[in-house]
Amino acid sequence: MEALVLHGIGDLRLEQIPVPHLADGEVRVRIGFCGVCGSDIPRIFVKGTYSFPTVCGHEFAGIVEACGPGVEGFSPGDPVAVFPLLWCGKCSACEQGKYVQCHDYDYLGSRSDGAFAEYVVAPQQNLIPVPQGVTLEEASMTEPAAVALHALRRVQTSLAGKTVAIFGAGPIGLMTAQWARIMGAAEIFLFDIVAEKLGLAKQLGFDKVFNTLIERPIEIIETRTDGKGVHICIEAAGVPATYQDALGSVRRGGSVVFLGNPAADVTLSAALISQVMRREVSILGTWNSDYSAAGNDDDWRTVLQAMASGVLVLAPLITHKVPLTDSSDMLHKMWDKREFYAKVLIHPSEE
Repeated sequence: MEALVLHGIGDLRLEQIPVPHLADGEVRVRIGFCGVCGSDIPRIFVKGTYSFPTVCGHEFAGIVEACGPGVEGFSPGDPVAVFPLLWCGKCSACEQGKYVQCHDYDYLGSRSDGAFAEYVVAPQQNLIPVPQGVTLEEASMTEPAAVALHALRRVQTSLAGKTVAIFGAGPIGLMTAQWARIMGAAEIFLFDIVAEKLGLAKQLGFDKVFNTLIERPIEIIETRTDGKGVHICIEAAGVPATYQDALGSVRRGGSVVFLGNPAADVTLSAALISQVMRREVSILGTWNSDYSAAGNDDDWRTVLQAMASGVLVLAPLITHKVPLTDSSDMLHKMWDKREFYAKVLIHPSEE
């Protein structure tokens, strides 16, 4: 099969590799689309994967191509989304169904081969049927949309009537903004330095969008909240300035959620730390999303149901659909920031 293989940091090669073998309880999925995550770019060009060679790509959906022995509930031709974390099933976290806290997990696209390829094999318990009316393009964004939802659910309080500020208007920030609106937030502030991202936010119906190259977030929020600050701040960019702005914009008793992958060390002033302490701010980490192997309500099923009902609209985020034959060039463009992009989807080359 055709695959984009990472042989070393920055060493991407389009190659023919063996189609992955099916074991008991596993399903082989032909990839429809695989999204490029914000974490894929530093993984490919800076940090590397856990071993080489590796096929990256963990945000994907496709069609069941074949089922291994013992698989029930799926048949060839079924459209599916795939939860990419492969939990051990033996640790205390797994016993509680908290798979994202697994002590010994594997991961498609970083620890094992992922979906910048024609096929992926995954355990049947990692597959979710894609509802009727949801395209494979949309379904491939289930993973980041679930991550965005999980970040807001970490606050563990109703968003109805609350004010929310999101620092970073990339795909994950815009998905978080949509969830905040769906969950009843009264006001949503979006901040970024890229005008095209802010334009996309406006297309999605958000009017309180601000370019932080021109305006200071803390001042904007103080002015528009009568000096109180917002109830919830989501840091979704991973750069030092946005951590500082998020911590400086939250009101007394509010919450700050760290969602973006940090790109550099962050230094906080004593005055800012004192403010966070005096305001008794809750600082919450978030990673990945909740998933139920038993089919219970979880972040992933909530996302797919919201897509199917039309409440969550993700198609406008797609700026590029790129075949595997052109994928290396596209990934280099993203790394070099040669053109604007929001969500980039990679798909198998046309036969």
